[in-house]
Amino acid sequence: MNKFATILAGGGGTRFWPLSRQEVPKQLLNISGNDIMLNDTIERFKGIIPQENTVIVTNRSQAVLLESIMHSSVLKHNILIEPAARNTAASILFAALSIEKSHGDSLMVVLPSDHYITDEEQFRLTLDEACTVAMETDKIVTIGIKPTFPSTGYGYIAYNQHPIASNPVAIYDVEEFVEKPSFQKAQGYLSSGNYLWNSGMFIWKTSVIIDNYKRYLPRLYKTMLPISEYLGTEQEEEVINRIYPTLQSISIDYGILERSDEVIVLSGQFGWNDIGSWDALGAIFPPDESGNIIKANHIGIDTRNSIIYGNGRLITTIGVDGFIIADTGDALLICPKEKAQSVKEIVDLLKEKGMTEYI
Repeated sequence: MNKFATILAGGGGTRFWPLSRQEVPKQLLNISGNDIMLNDTIERFKGIIPQENTVIVTNRSQAVLLESIMHSSVLKHNILIEPAARNTAASILFAALSIEKSHGDSLMVVLPSDHYITDEEQFRLTLDEACTVAMETDKIVTIGIKPTFPSTGYGYIAYNQHPIASNPVAIYDVEEFVEKPSFQKAQGYLSSGNYLWNSGMFIWKTSVIIDNYKRYLPRLYKTMLPISEYLGTEQEEEVINRIYPTLQSISIDYGILERSDEVIVLSGQFGWNDIGSWDALGAIFPPDESGNIIKANHIGIDTRNSIIYGNGRLITTIGVDGFIIADTGDALLICPKEKAQSVKEIVDLLKEKGMTEYI
């Protein structure tokens, strides 16, 4: 069975503002120092999925830049451009229908474009096992991450602690998907021992996930179907532009995963981090002796436990403790680290005030 990777790369990375913008979001930035995050993602599954079998779903405003800097193995016709943002359920169905039309029933691995993983060998072993499980069971397979601290920025997966299988990795029935919790609830999840972080990585046969759309999201499936019929024809772009904005906007989690009883989870431990907000930079860059992560022209006095990012202009601080300071020249962000998840609210406010030149 053919294996395909589908990378969701159309997000705006609003929690990483002002560095991440709509036209140049964080997945198209080199944050780790290796390559842009999208290309790091493609390199990571080398040897498990043919890199030329990479399908990227993006949006129109990012497509031109993406094509110019993406991994050389990606085929241009495997870039699917959404004319309007309609959440992850639409993106994934778009890719599944495209893959199945061109190659028949295939194994489909869905990956976000902005993760950072330290143990890539263990990641590949886990992903390879997940692919085997998905092919043998006809289940919806996801990879959960064993939590290491009570995160309020990640979703969680509650699972049955009696494994279906445990060799070479543990596999469990999923009981519930839980949205980002309060700190108190996150502490409870961590101590209970039967919760995993929701990594947003999914593995299934295209036939399996399409059947789930027919069952749980029939309106989205029926509306999307004409797009599939016109893929590869002269009318493709016109049909996509006409139909896509009318699609139901819902996440794959809400639409299918939380409703299906056919979801299983593999427990992964490979140094995973979702670099979704400024406070996650500690996963990539170790803090200095004062607890600071500094990527800027900076001079400070009594500055501790802070993240300071700049574009060349001198940043000076005195008596700063536990803050994020991010300067991109045209915009400056200053906020406590514990408010890192709220940065997206600034982007929403900029939209509300019509200040779109800053987003």
